[in-house]
Amino acid sequence: MSSIFHYAFKVKDLASTRAFYIDILGCEEGRSTDTWVDFDFFNNQLSAHIGSVDALDYCGKVDGVSVPIPHFGCVLAPEQFSILAQKLEQAKVEFIIKPQLRYQGKRGQQQTMFVLDFSGNPLEFKSFEDETEVFV
Repeated sequence: MSSIFHYAFKVKDLASTRAFYIDILGCEEGRSTDTWVDFDFFNNQLSAHIGSVDALDYCGKVDGVSVPIPHFGCVLAPEQFSILAQKLEQAKVEFIIKPQLRYQGKRGQQQTMFVLDFSGNPLEFKSFEDETEVFV
């Protein structure tokens, strides 16, 4: 098995969580109980547990833009990024940071967008034209 990450986080309820992660993002559901559900999140394991979601804190500053910390997400291929942006727009999911180009003309240039899931958890999706620059 290749290395994948596992992330457990809090959500307000499972119905709206399934609606966001399955119906909008296209994740497949894994195991679940009446208090948590696992998702295949772009080949990584997310575990959504019912709890009290923390307030947003925009303490991060990236390329001059305030971003919510903590957040999680995924690095996608450029085509996946475009398709997901369209799906989110069609589902009328509000962007907290609309799709945009970050570090334009510099190493690490990337497309990025931030949304909130239906429990208020911030997610970032990004895409690098040159995937060798993900860690530079």
